[in-house]
Amino acid sequence: MLAARNLTCRRDNRTLFSGLSFSVSAGEIVHVDGANGAGKTSLLRILAGLSRADEGEVLWQQQRIDRQREVYHASLLYLGHQPGVKAVLTPLENLRFFHADCPQSLLWQALEQVDLSGYEDVPVAQLSAGQQRRVALARLWLTRAPLWILDEPLTAIDRSGVEALMALFARHTAQGGAMILTTHQPLPFGKQKISLVRLTAAEEI
Repeated sequence: MLAARNLTCRRDNRTLFSGLSFSVSAGEIVHVDGANGAGKTSLLRILAGLSRADEGEVLWQQQRIDRQREVYHASLLYLGHQPGVKAVLTPLENLRFFHADCPQSLLWQALEQVDLSGYEDVPVAQLSAGQQRRVALARLWLTRAPLWILDEPLTAIDRSGVEALMALFARHTAQGGAMILTTHQPLPFGKQKISLVRLTAAEEI
C-alpha cells in the first residue's frame, strides 16, 4: 500500500536518517522505534505528506504521493503529537466537522469508546490534555481511511483505553487496513503482522 524509498531527512546540522526504505501492506502494522530526537515524528510527517524528505520518495499504490495528493489524503488518517482538534468546538462538534456524513448515533458511540461520555458539549479548550487527545482518537472509530499514521496514540491513555485501541488496531488490520505508528507501549503479537523500523541516533554533519 505504502512504500518509502531511500528517505533522507536533515534538520539543522544533523542527519536524522538516510537511505531509509520500507513498505507497509494491507493487514500490516509498522512500528517506528528510536530514541528521542532520532526523527520518528519527522518520518511520520514525511509519510503523511506534511513535510518533504531531503532525498527519496514516498509511494502510495505505486505512485508518488506528491503527484496524487487528494487521492492519498482521502485514503489517510494522520494523528500527530498535537491533538489537531478545534479548541472552540465541543468534542461532538469536532467529530461532526471531520465526519459530517456520519450519523449522530455513531458520533456518540465514538465518544463513548474514548470515555468522553458527559463531555460531549464541553468546549475542547476546557478539557485536559489527555481528554483533548481522546477527542482526536475518537476519529479512529469513524474513519474509512485504509491507512492510519499515528504518532504516540497511546500517550496519556489509561489501561482500559489502551485495550480498546489495541482491539481497534487489530480489527482495522484484520479488515485489510494498514498502520504506521510510534509508541512506547508494547504491541500485541496476535494474528496481525507487525514490522519494526528502528531509527538510530542522529548523526552530525
